[in-house]
Amino acid sequence: MEVVAAWQRVYSTVPRMFIGHFALGFAAKRAAPRVSLAALFGAAQLADLLWPLLLALGLEHVRIAPGDTAFTPLQFVSYPYSHSLALLIVWGVAFGWLYSRSGRADRGIAVLLALLVVSHWVLDVATHRADMPLYPGGPTFGLGLWNSVPATVAIEAAMYAAGVAVYMRATRARDAVGRWAFVALVAILAIAYVGNISSVPPSVGLIIVASIIGGAATIVLSWWADRHRDIQM
Repeated sequence: MEVVAAWQRVYSTVPRMFIGHFALGFAAKRAAPRVSLAALFGAAQLADLLWPLLLALGLEHVRIAPGDTAFTPLQFVSYPYSHSLALLIVWGVAFGWLYSRSGRADRGIAVLLALLVVSHWVLDVATHRADMPLYPGGPTFGLGLWNSVPATVAIEAAMYAAGVAVYMRATRARDAVGRWAFVALVAILAIAYVGNISSVPPSVGLIIVASIIGGAATIVLSWWADRHRDIQM
């Protein structure tokens, strides 16, 4: 429980949509059973893994502005390189190509990983206000689901439950690590998500640090849990 609480404290400083992206990562395991969950999560979350690095470099900008939307106090001022559709297509192709070059995937898997990267823009358009750029300096889009906390939670929780269910049908625990590390992963993400709903990060600097730590730690935990589970199709 101490580990879960620590993970929740890290994620509570970055109250933005993330659980829907993890839902797609979980669900993609059925289509790509031999691909590590860490790679599937990395693809679905690539935009948010790049984002804090670009914030730190001053290439993208965010503002803490409670009330900007009902669900998150963050105002995404500019993130053309990590979150625009055009650049996510580029990042997706690069991610899929690099994974295929490792010798662990064919072209179909590379395409799937690329689509997971691009799916980030699609999900964020549904939740964000109109701040998701088509390309750097281009028009922005957003349907504004975040303006309703109940609707946001209902939709994202349903997505998450469905994604976890698909993953559980596609794999089975090989040992205690595969069982309990997976339970911890699912619980940590869910608890962090609930904590995010009412949290306001104290500074952009902490957002950057927490995003990097939380992203890296989640990738490691997902890799560890997944490698202790067997495929069952």
